[in-house]
Amino acid sequence: MRTAVIGAGIIGLATAAELDRRGHDVVLLDPAPANGASRAAAGMLAAAAEAAWGQDDLLPLARASAALYPAFVATLETAVGRDVDVGYRMSGTLAVGADAADRAALFELGELQSAHGVPVQRLTGSAARDLEPALGPAVTSAVLADEDHSIDPRRVTAALGELLGERLREERVCHVTRRDDRVTGIRLTTGEEIDADVVIVTAGLGTAGIDGLPALPLRPVWGDILRLRVPVALRPLLTRTVRAQVRGRPVYVVPRDDGTVVLGASVREGGVAGVQAGSVLALLRDAETVLPGISECEIVEMLARPRPATPDALPLLGTVEPGLVISTGYDRHGVLLAPLAARLGADLAEGLPIDPVTAAAVDPLRFSSDVRTRRAFADLTPPAELAGAGQKGR
Repeated sequence: MRTAVIGAGIIGLATAAELDRRGHDVVLLDPAPANGASRAAAGMLAAAAEAAWGQDDLLPLARASAALYPAFVATLETAVGRDVDVGYRMSGTLAVGADAADRAALFELGELQSAHGVPVQRLTGSAARDLEPALGPAVTSAVLADEDHSIDPRRVTAALGELLGERLREERVCHVTRRDDRVTGIRLTTGEEIDADVVIVTAGLGTAGIDGLPALPLRPVWGDILRLRVPVALRPLLTRTVRAQVRGRPVYVVPRDDGTVVLGASVREGGVAGVQAGSVLALLRDAETVLPGISECEIVEMLARPRPATPDALPLLGTVEPGLVISTGYDRHGVLLAPLAARLGADLAEGLPIDPVTAAAVDPLRFSSDVRTRRAFADLTPPAELAGAGQKGR
């Protein structure tokens, strides 16, 4: 089966690798692989800490994907065929708060997590400092989520790219081709046409630049991140990811094995396309409030990238017409959802059924005002291990 995947962020790379594992003749196309939102991502696999009221469909998907990560990592590291380390850390995540409002926000987060059966432990500020001595005295409360892990997205995307080899082509797709009411392939800006039984679009915000695709409600939400090198005398600054609420503003610090930490991330719409000075100032100030040692670290990189966001914070994933699968709009959850997106994207390419509740929640055409354009021809039922992944209350 010939399958073309457009867009080589972590979603496209993981999807192409899964298709290759299943025996597809796959080609993945992107003029700048892994240089979009995946390049800036911190790699938090934080299904529990990312929980938010009013997003009941997202948390079960996030937990289902997080549960796939150990096997995803093991399969990738084995398939690459050499000693490769993608920075998978299973040390948990500590969410901390400073003032009374932050404590209240943490309490609400804990209530939401408990309602979904997510195991978390509430801690005092003192108990949090026992776990992470570098935390400052401003920390007055915390929630420990042992299930929330982290990974290095740059290592993951590099390993996936190495695995795919020549099947990853640095070319730009400009058009999706059709014949007899079915998608039949793609056309490149060079004029080359590639025939395919199925085309999967994982191009994020680049989707709008490809002719022949349905209009999708994607908008750019910018995020600024910093990478800092911790002085040797302070290492390890942290042993697990720390997420904080500082006077209502979120900030996180993710440790890496090489002695660096990732500090992020702003959430802004509009404004400058590059790194915004005010965002950097706020991130450093808030991080120093809970982690004073951050001020002694060396800034080695500042980066901003737009995330492809949807109106309801859920991705767009589904078959929209014969031969065409959309898999995009993962916003800030792309790294976390990559294993699940890869599996479901490959299932859809093969015409396999997926959970109907999940399918409805992430239907790429769910915002269409014309119900006649909505996908209605797929009879969707779940793979056993993902059954009910999108159902509320799980």
